Amino acid sequence: MNVVKRIVTNPRRGRAVIYNGMVFLGGQVADDRTQDIRGQTKQALVKIDNVLAEAGSDKSRLLSVQIWLKDISRDFAGLNEVWDQWMTPEHAPSRATSQCEMGAPDVLVEIIVTAALVPPVS
Repeated sequence: MNVVKRIVTNPRRGRAVIYNGMVFLGGQVADDRTQDIRGQTKQALVKIDNVLAEAGSDKSRLLSVQIWLKDISRDFAGLNEVWDQWMTPEHAPSRATSQCEMGAPDVLVEIIVTAALVPPVS
């Protein structure tokens, strides 16, 4: 039987949920929201790296990514500049980017990922 494991939960959400060999991360945003899109994107990606590591995975195992931008016409190029430095092309996941109203006015980007778990070394 597959067990559901939750990482860092509160009454509203979990930072990540592990099930059936996959890890589903909730939306990751910057802690320092005074930063521009490049700074906020870097912070969100560091958080993704950290949560994936805690779950037993890494960015090379990403399957799907959803990126939400506050202003896609203003911030898409800056987001991609940081993304391209972080992601290795041979491990690129499926990805969608869209504009939406954020939960807080100073959030410029929110990133949601799904990844496979790293198989155990035998």
